[in-house]
Amino acid sequence: MTTRLKLSERWTRYLLSQPESGMGYQRVAVRLKDGRTIRPVIVLNAELLEAPETAGIEAGNIVDITVEG
Repeated sequence: MTTRLKLSERWTRYLLSQPESGMGYQRVAVRLKDGRTIRPVIVLNAELLEAPETAGIEAGNIVDITVEG
Protein backbone atom coordinates (compact mmCIF):
# COMPACT_ATOMS: atom_id res chain seq x y z
CA MET A 1 0.00 0.00 0.00
CA THR A 2 1.05 3.57 -0.53
CA THR A 3 0.76 6.70 1.56
CA ARG A 4 -0.19 10.02 -0.03
CA LEU A 5 1.04 13.15 1.64
CA LYS A 6 0.40 16.76 0.64
CA LEU A 7 3.71 18.60 0.69
CA SER A 8 4.16 21.99 2.31
CA GLU A 9 4.32 25.13 0.20
CA ARG A 10 8.11 25.20 0.72
CA TRP A 11 8.60 21.84 -1.01
CA THR A 12 6.03 22.57 -3.70
CA ARG A 13 7.82 25.80 -4.66
CA TYR A 14 11.14 23.96 -4.78
CA LEU A 15 9.78 21.10 -6.91
CA LEU A 16 8.11 23.50 -9.35
CA SER A 17 11.58 24.88 -10.09
CA GLN A 18 12.94 21.39 -10.85
CA PRO A 19 12.52 19.30 -14.02
CA GLU A 20 9.79 16.69 -14.30
CA SER A 21 10.69 13.02 -14.62
CA GLY A 22 7.63 12.51 -16.78
CA MET A 23 4.31 14.14 -17.55
CA GLY A 24 3.11 15.61 -14.22
CA TYR A 25 5.43 13.72 -11.86
CA GLN A 26 8.91 13.73 -10.40
CA ARG A 27 10.95 10.79 -9.12
CA VAL A 28 12.68 11.93 -5.93
CA ALA A 29 14.72 10.83 -2.93
CA VAL A 30 13.45 12.04 0.45
CA ARG A 31 15.86 12.48 3.38
CA LEU A 32 14.25 12.28 6.82
CA LYS A 33 15.23 13.73 10.20
CA ASP A 34 16.31 10.29 11.42
CA GLY A 35 18.94 10.17 8.63
CA ARG A 36 17.16 7.68 6.38
CA THR A 37 16.83 8.36 2.66
CA ILE A 38 13.75 6.90 1.00
CA ARG A 39 13.83 6.28 -2.76
CA PRO A 40 12.31 6.08 -5.21
CA VAL A 41 9.40 8.27 -4.19
CA ILE A 42 6.96 9.78 -6.67
CA VAL A 43 5.64 13.34 -6.36
CA LEU A 44 2.60 14.22 -8.46
CA ASN A 45 2.13 17.78 -9.71
CA ALA A 46 4.90 19.02 -7.36
CA GLU A 47 2.61 18.66 -4.33
CA LEU A 48 1.40 15.11 -3.66
CA LEU A 49 4.02 12.66 -2.45
CA GLU A 50 3.36 8.93 -2.89
CA ALA A 51 5.54 6.52 -0.93
CA PRO A 52 5.30 3.03 0.49
CA GLU A 53 3.32 3.05 3.72
CA THR A 54 6.19 1.25 5.43
CA ALA A 55 8.55 4.20 4.76
CA GLY A 56 6.97 6.19 7.60
CA ILE A 57 7.24 9.56 5.85
CA GLU A 58 5.43 12.42 7.58
CA ALA A 59 5.45 16.07 6.48
CA GLY A 60 7.35 17.30 9.53
CA ASN A 61 10.08 14.66 9.16
CA ILE A 62 11.28 15.72 5.70
CA VAL A 63 14.70 17.39 5.71
CA ASP A 64 15.49 17.33 2.00
CA ILE A 65 14.02 16.31 -1.34
CA THR A 66 16.22 15.63 -4.35
CA VAL A 67 14.89 15.07 -7.87
CA GLU A 68 16.50 11.95 -9.31
CA GLY A 69 15.25 11.99 -12.86
